[in-house]
Amino acid sequence: MHVEKSGKTAEIDLHGLTVEDAKCRLEHFLSHASPDVEEVRVIHGCNRGQALRDMVRLRLKHPRISAKLLTLNPGETRLLLKPQEKIPRRR
Repeated sequence: MHVEKSGKTAEIDLHGLTVEDAKCRLEHFLSHASPDVEEVRVIHGCNRGQALRDMVRLRLKHPRISAKLLTLNPGETRLLLKPQEKIPRRR
């Protein structure tokens, strides 16, 4: 999995991963993403089957995902993220 961050957008390339490995890594990324990340562009490809695409678009669930947007590129899905809730610090 290759990750690039530019401003408030992160790009994740899932090429070469199994569906379960990609799902686990995406969930981990979303759980630990910086609070300033507002969008994740997931590159899952489309030429070698739809397993990764279907996982991202249909099976992937995470509390930070507010919307999944399809693009004109069938090998990409955009995830819009909710702001990460800040955990109050104990005094």
